[in-house]
Amino acid sequence: MFSRRSLALGVLALCVASGFRPAVASVVITGTRLVYPANQQEVTVKLDNEGAAPALVQAWIDSGDMAASPAAAQAPFVILPPVFRVDPGKGQSLRILFSGAPLPAGRESVFWLNVLEIPPSGDLTPNHGQLQMAFRSRLKLFYRPEGLEGSPIRAMEHLQWRLVPVGKGYVLRAYNPTAFHVSMVDLALVDGAKRYDSAPGMVAPQTTHDFALTGLNSKPSGAAYLEASALNDLGALVVLKPELQR
Repeated sequence: MFSRRSLALGVLALCVASGFRPAVASVVITGTRLVYPANQQEVTVKLDNEGAAPALVQAWIDSGDMAASPAAAQAPFVILPPVFRVDPGKGQSLRILFSGAPLPAGRESVFWLNVLEIPPSGDLTPNHGQLQMAFRSRLKLFYRPEGLEGSPIRAMEHLQWRLVPVGKGYVLRAYNPTAFHVSMVDLALVDGAKRYDSAPGMVAPQTTHDFALTGLNSKPSGAAYLEASALNDLGALVVLKPELQR
């Protein structure tokens, strides 16, 4: 069996050197993000064990500190059950309840749901070039107050984009005037035959976020434009045509 100590220590799935290949997680989470409307008493998320062996799972929510242990994580939510076993071919529903702690009423707040899968202890040794390890998944959880102006989809369209010189390069600076978080997935500046890509990122409500552009070291032409896509509440891609402010 597993110990609570092993759960606390096995926080992250690590890349394995020396030719070993880490095992793929058996416990699959339905969805890629969660939205908690303030007018609901709870939300649920479904987990399924698609592997051939039982798995012990621990779940917790943090407020952004990825390194925080389950005991130290700070978030105004309760998860039921926090630790459980899932047999092969079976599933488990997690209930997430808001504790009622004060949160901003005029904008969304974001937290992270952590699901840590611990394989059977007998599998934690090399076997035919494979090393079984704890596997952790981390999903965004958006707490959404009632009566927010606008909508998440419209928020994507309302981002304001500027090209800003930083050091020897440029960044795309996005300002989000809305009450919703916007998660950008694909973002690029296209200037003629050249394309400058940026890493994904999230723009929080009423804040700015800088997206570095790889390889852009000189000011682009006036004909340069943006290509972008963002994630909606269901985790699906929404293609955008953002306007670049001159």
